[in-house]
Amino acid sequence: MSKTRFTLGQLAELLAVDCMGNPDTTITGLATLASAGKGQLSFLANNRYQSALKTTQASAVIVRADKMHECPCDCLVASDPYLTYAKASQLFDQQRMQRREGGIHPNACVSESAVIGAETTIAANVVIGENVSIGRNTLIGPGCSIGDNTVIGDNCILYANISVYHDVTIGNAVMVHSATVIGSDGFGFAPSADGWVKIAQLGRVRIGDNVEIGAGTTIDRGALDDTVIGDNVIIDNQVVIAHNVTIGEHTAIAGAVGIAGSTRIGKRCTIAGGVGIVGHLTIVDDVHITVCTVVSQSINKAGSYSSGTSMQNTVQWRKNAVRFSTLDQMHRRIGALEKSDKPA
Repeated sequence: MSKTRFTLGQLAELLAVDCMGNPDTTITGLATLASAGKGQLSFLANNRYQSALKTTQASAVIVRADKMHECPCDCLVASDPYLTYAKASQLFDQQRMQRREGGIHPNACVSESAVIGAETTIAANVVIGENVSIGRNTLIGPGCSIGDNTVIGDNCILYANISVYHDVTIGNAVMVHSATVIGSDGFGFAPSADGWVKIAQLGRVRIGDNVEIGAGTTIDRGALDDTVIGDNVIIDNQVVIAHNVTIGEHTAIAGAVGIAGSTRIGKRCTIAGGVGIVGHLTIVDDVHITVCTVVSQSINKAGSYSSGTSMQNTVQWRKNAVRFSTLDQMHRRIGALEKSDKPA
């Protein structure tokens, strides 16, 4: 595979930023300020790395205008260096930039009723069920299983060994990483004298456009209504999304989050790693939940929310944990003392 190359002038044009220096400087890759060498482009987005800017060996650096004169090499001047770096990274992703030849591998098993779009690639050991529709220029990676009546849009990438159950709808430009399961049964059971009785999960999963889903994530189908993931949602690895959950557009969910059934999450929310969200709640738009928070009630106002305690020395944490159990008793005693001190 040939190495990706751009001149600095070409990058400036593609990224819609200003080039300060030699526009003919050749850039062949990206690296951090500390590790970059000749031919590599770096970026400064956090002032904690200011000292590394002075000594970088990069051929060029993406900087804000106020850092331009401190840059020891050519630079690209951007109002948001981190965003510009993100866009530049896509230009150097050779695996995704390479042209797909299209076609169905001879070891794939594709139902005769399936409709496969032009320039779509079906890799080895893929199984595609009845009445499946897959759009144009989509990649279905090795070992994927696509259930009956599922619809997958254009320009999608499903990496290896993904299971998509029946009656799932996936929009355009969706990326799903390996070992993810979409459309599995929700955890629905009714108790009886003879044990648990399974509730058939009759809903679907609907995923919008421009969604990215991390590796090992599970998205359950709805029990009656659908589980819905809105446009431009990003979901990290090892996330569990239960039946009938709705996630609004542009929301970001970090790794190891668990969302219980029938919870509705608004638009533009951020949910940090390890968060647990109880079922049947509503979280409004523009809510930001910090790491390992337990959300046990609905959030009706935009803002940042946290729970739990920060890390402490174990001995101190144990003492505080014991004291926590006596807080109510202490509160009552203090209240009684305050009343007794009031003038008659």
